[in-house]
Amino acid sequence: MSAPAPEFSRVVRIDTIGDSPRTIAVAADDAERTALARRFGLIAIAHLEGNAALVRVAGGISARGRIAAQVEQSCVATGESVPAEIDEPFALKFVTVSGDVPADEVELSEGELDIVEFDGQAVDLGEALAQTLALALDPFPRSADADATLKAAGVMSEDEAGPFGALAALKQTLEKKPPR
Repeated sequence: MSAPAPEFSRVVRIDTIGDSPRTIAVAADDAERTALARRFGLIAIAHLEGNAALVRVAGGISARGRIAAQVEQSCVATGESVPAEIDEPFALKFVTVSGDVPADEVELSEGELDIVEFDGQAVDLGEALAQTLALALDPFPRSADADATLKAAGVMSEDEAGPFGALAALKQTLEKKPPR
């Protein structure tokens, strides 16, 4: 049984990529944005597009470009909509699937973090942009009301819960005690 096709697939055959950069622009349609929003747990994706210059390099295909998106995430405290705009450069290297599956967890160096495996025949620029979008999202989006909601629920702020908060609480306790 094969894996389902990605929601936002833009396959580029490597025989169309040479030693000179080939610039490709892609944009997700309504259905693709809706499916990606569901996949990433977003309220909505209003806009998603990207462009990349693809070029053959030693060991694979290099893709350098820019991603732009407008999304709505749910606040982690209130569930309210938190709009976000993403506009950032990316650099990926597509390498052929090695087939070797490491038995243990593997540490990656900083230079290896943007590696995407492909089958040696074609790269999927759309799926690479979808993954880039997922990495660019705020993992803990907060609405303007988040602090008040958390405080009302009895959750302490970082300042109150950290070591300086403990010292401030101790100081308040000591100031309330009558002198001996």
